[in-house]
Amino acid sequence: MQLSDRVNSMQHSPIRRFNVYAIEAEKKGKKVYHLNIGQPDIETPPCFMEAIRQFDKKVVAYSESGGETVLQDAISKYFRQYDMDFERKDIIITSGGSEALNMIFTSILNPGDEVLIAEPFYTNYHTFVTASGGKVVPLTTKAEDGYDFAKKDLIESAITDRTKAICCISPGNPTGRVLTLADMKLIGEIAIKHDLWIIADEVYREFAYDNRPVTSFGMLPELQDRVIIVDSVSKRFSACGARIGCIVSRNAGLMDGIMKIAQGRLCCPTLDQIGAAALYNLDKSYYDEVKAEYEARRDVVYEELMKIPGVICQKPGGAFYMTAKLPVDDIEDFLLYMLTEFEDNGETAMFTPAEGFYGTKGLGSDEMRMAYVLKKEDMRRAVELIRLGMESYNARKAK
Repeated sequence: MQLSDRVNSMQHSPIRRFNVYAIEAEKKGKKVYHLNIGQPDIETPPCFMEAIRQFDKKVVAYSESGGETVLQDAISKYFRQYDMDFERKDIIITSGGSEALNMIFTSILNPGDEVLIAEPFYTNYHTFVTASGGKVVPLTTKAEDGYDFAKKDLIESAITDRTKAICCISPGNPTGRVLTLADMKLIGEIAIKHDLWIIADEVYREFAYDNRPVTSFGMLPELQDRVIIVDSVSKRFSACGARIGCIVSRNAGLMDGIMKIAQGRLCCPTLDQIGAAALYNLDKSYYDEVKAEYEARRDVVYEELMKIPGVICQKPGGAFYMTAKLPVDDIEDFLLYMLTEFEDNGETAMFTPAEGFYGTKGLGSDEMRMAYVLKKEDMRRAVELIRLGMESYNARKAK
């Protein structure tokens, strides 16, 4: 009995791979600050559960395959505040952003088709593309210039006759890179020239800092036939377990194809959709408050990170991740040291090695990704522990 070549070519999540060491450290009484996973600690808005409690039907029936209309209408209303006009037919509800991406790649890729994406990238893109028979083609970016990938030469040099799409995560995971509207127009011009789909993963849309405006590929009418927006309640509303996302596109042919897959999996959870509709109807002030909290956390992390000699990192513009290059040869070895040997007053910190976020073998071995999803004082202490651990680690290596 053999497994498929596709599944054998996939990797396990680098985000969760070191959990066993953290669990063991905690069993021994050590406090571990978890910066490895993007699980927000911000309270899910109470309106989510309130809406579910008000559900008064006697049977929790199947939803429509495209989604509950109350949720589609709430999403449409949400986008209108940014001058983007989408109707119900342009919105298909999915089980989180992950199912949205799986459906998209299944709908647009033939075996051997290529998908461009800037590396480092959210590691599950490799899984989604590979499962659909495609191939990830990485666009290599660097910590030294803030992981910028909106560069014509960089993108066009990677395009072949098998290139089908370019994926743009903005604000980005794991780098926090935010595309400006000018960046999006440049990418759009390339996509039109080479007839590419643009997969716009915008699940962190409001988390753009330093007075950066909210941007979206959906704001560019000239791209409406090729832009596929992925959205989700997970991060924006701190509702990761609700597993509600959506695909938004004005390309009728694409949406018809995706609907075939949506009907095959029947529907998304009815009650979670009811709760999600309440989230999308929240006043815009909600985003301002949450954004201010994450921006303050980012500033604390960056301030502490800059105390580590030899670190290379530009302050990220959005999301709640920061990727930094450290003065080590093997970031995984350093993380194991942090979890198995180092402690300061019974405490240590956990991050994610960035190597698993690269598609190019050998890159990222000296980089880490941190998720600033803890309170400011905890984030400050966690990065302090990384600095102290680095000093201890390097002193040991020097012997």
